[in-house]
Formats: sequence, C-alpha cells, structure tokens
Amino acid sequence: MGYYFKTKQMSVGYQGKPLIRDIEIELDKGEILTLIGPNGAGKSTILKTIAKQLKLIGGVVYLDKNEMAQMSGKELSRKMAVVFTEKLKAEMMTCQDVAATGRYPYTGRFGLLSKEDAAVVREAMELVHVTDIRDRDFNKISDGQRQRVMLARAICQEPEIIILDEPTSFLDVKYKLEFLSVLQELRMKKGLTVIMSIHELELAERVSDKILCVNGKYVERLGRPEEIFRRGYMKSLFGIETGSFDEESSSMELQAAAGKPKVFVIAGGGTGRTIYRRLQRQGISFAAGILFENDQDYPAARALAADVIKAESFEPITDALIKKAKEKIDCCESVISSKSSFGTFEKANEELLRYAAETGKKVEILS
Repeated sequence: MGYYFKTKQMSVGYQGKPLIRDIEIELDKGEILTLIGPNGAGKSTILKTIAKQLKLIGGVVYLDKNEMAQMSGKELSRKMAVVFTEKLKAEMMTCQDVAATGRYPYTGRFGLLSKEDAAVVREAMELVHVTDIRDRDFNKISDGQRQRVMLARAICQEPEIIILDEPTSFLDVKYKLEFLSVLQELRMKKGLTVIMSIHELELAERVSDKILCVNGKYVERLGRPEEIFRRGYMKSLFGIETGSFDEESSSMELQAAAGKPKVFVIAGGGTGRTIYRRLQRQGISFAAGILFENDQDYPAARALAADVIKAESFEPITDALIKKAKEKIDCCESVISSKSSFGTFEKANEELLRYAAETGKKVEILS
C-alpha cells in the first residue's frame, strides 16, 4: 500500500534554529497520529511546520508521494485542512459564513458558492452539530462552539489530511467525545488522515493509530498506543514527581497520604476507588486488600495506599496472604468495607471482614 504522509529527517524550529531534529513519521491513508508531551515540548512547532505556517528547517515532508514544498497553495488547500487554537478574525460573520470559507479552494475568483458547495457546508455543520447556531455571530459564541465551527470549516475543504492543535481544549466531555467520534467517522468513511496534538492521554490512547512522544529536544518514541503506554513511561515523559499516572488503566492519582496506615480498606471490582480517594483527600493513610492484580481497584490502590495486600491474577489466595492481611488489620485503627456480602472468589475478604469484627475493630460497611 505504501505511505500517504511521510517526513524524512525533518527538523523544526524558529528563525533558522532547529528545536527538534530528524523527525521520522510515516502514515498510511486514514490513520490518526497524535502528538503528546509536556507543554512547550514542540508539538505545536511540529504541526505548524507540517501545515507550512513555519518554514521547514531541514529534511523533507511528503504528502501523497509529493514533496509538500513543491505543492502550490491551492493544490495543498484541496488536500490539507488546518485547525489551530488561534482565534479567527471574523468580523460580522455568522457561523455559517465562517464554515463556508472552507469552500474557497473550490469556488471561482469571486468566491460565490454553488448549490453543491452549499450542500457540502450544510452537511459539514450537521456532522459537528452546529446547525442550530448557523445564523449566530461567530464572535459571540462559546470557545467550544467556535472550535466545532472551525472543524466544520475544515471538513468543508473535503481534505485528505487534517492538522489539529489541541482541538479538544475548550470542549466539555460530551463534545470531546463527539468531536473525536466525528474524526473517526471521517477516517472510516472518507479515508481522512489526522495529525493532531491533545493533552488528554486517555483520549490519545483510545483514538490514535499511532502516537508521537515529544520531550522538547527530540522525538522519544513513535508507535502504536500499546507500544507507548507502558508502565512508568508517562512519568518519565512528563517529569511527574508528585502523584502518579497508570498507563494500563489511564488512572491519574494525587500523592498518597503520608504515614503508617490507620484504616484497612476491603474492596474490589471497582468499588474501592472512591473510598481510596476520599481517604487521600482527608489525609488519612490506609492499607488495601486483598486485591487481585487485575482488579479494577488495583491501580488506584497501588498509587494511593501505604500498603496493598495483592494476589496474583487467576491464582487462589493463599493462607499466608490472608494471615498477612489480618496482621495489617491488627495494626490499623479501623476497617472500611465497600460491601457486606461477597461472591465466590471473595471469600478471603469475607473472612477479613469477619475477623475485624471479632477482634473489636471499628468497622464501617458502605453498602
């Protein structure tokens, strides 16, 4: 099949001074590439260079086997659309007017829209759910609405590739998901290739075919999400010193409370995370268990608990592990259990709750 977009020894920077050198990217048509990295790492510089808003300092960029440097502005505008965070100057323009400017690569010298152009504009606005604000002043809508109108404008170009810089920054959860769903739909239906940067790591992992990791000096990694989201890597890439990020679960947690555990938490199956976080907010150190390593609660427990009594996934819980958990309960002032009844594979935790009651510990059952 071969590549659709490719960079070869691309160097980017400002005023002739390279910031990041030898960037090697290769994408098939219809792939989504996401750039991640700390603020100021060079993500926007890379995107602006690809979009020809910044001069390429070194190397070559290919689009559909052609050198982009040799492509005319009109030719490029029919293949590539760009959505950046800079606010568009749109005096006295409605949202529909702004979206319709995406058709200019196809209109005549006077910029008049044909019936076919109008249909494309209407379809694009429907696709990103901005039809209801089509007649409103573009300068008087919210940042989130403005971002969706700009996406409609880009879609109106009917591009083969779209460049987006932090497109979800001003969107609430509902529109973040809708926005990325639109990109996936365009990728599947029209073979749209997407290159973008976003801050939300969990979204990057879910929407991307490939991820480019930039650290401010060079590209650290380029690969598929399962190759990038390896345990401990995000802490290194972003220089996380306080709190934690778990790559396997996309769980971000604050710093654990200091000191010896005062509370023992019995939970599992995702029922313990809210308890762990409540105790952390209160500054109460706690122990957790017994948790299987594949339990939904385990990533949060590993980040927030002073001690976790863990069992290997799919292996029976041993008497030694139960004894260890009971000894930890003995050292705590109280016990919190997320449930009062237990399933077949939770008999060890049922035994721990009974033990806590029998030994006179203060017990709080939340279910």
